[in-house]
Amino acid sequence: MSHLSRADLWSLEEYSELRPTFRAEVMAHKKHRQLSLGDHTRLYFEDRLTIKYQVQEMLRIEKVFEAHAINEELDAYNPLIPDGENWKATFMIEYDDPGVRDAQLAKMIGIEDKVWLRVEDCEPIFAIADEDLDRENSSKTSSVHFLRFQLTPVMITAVHEGATVNAGIEHSAYRVASQELPELIRNSLANDLQPGVIN
Repeated sequence: MSHLSRADLWSLEEYSELRPTFRAEVMAHKKHRQLSLGDHTRLYFEDRLTIKYQVQEMLRIEKVFEAHAINEELDAYNPLIPDGENWKATFMIEYDDPGVRDAQLAKMIGIEDKVWLRVEDCEPIFAIADEDLDRENSSKTSSVHFLRFQLTPVMITAVHEGATVNAGIEHSAYRVASQELPELIRNSLANDLQPGVIN
């Protein structure tokens, strides 16, 4: 998927008019790009459409219209768009009670490195987490992480041929056994991958 440029974005005035329709489109698209892992964690798989929506919303909220500020937002968000050889996701740890959340985050240090996906009979792909900045410290992890799952050409071909995809978490404080992605999610993720030639 290609990165977004300023030419791909609407002005604040244009976005104000188009927002209701565009937001409905994005919300419908996102339904098939999120995966619950247990009761308290979720993967939100990003693509060009979801990131365009996030950028437009940030520009709207912050009332940004200057070129350099728009470019700064694009520089921050473009790395979250998959490049045809990987899946990228926002990983959320979700507890409603702030006290419970803080206690769990203290136990879940390193969980972002223990999230995995597996294409059928291939080896699990463990997430490469938070490449932009570290989101944990010595006392707790963050409730939000950005993950990249890098696929091999063999895996990419298998996905395009209909291979199943499973997911799980291998962390001592929060373990999720292998679960198969629903077909609608699997098919949406297949669209993120560029078919290639296996050497």
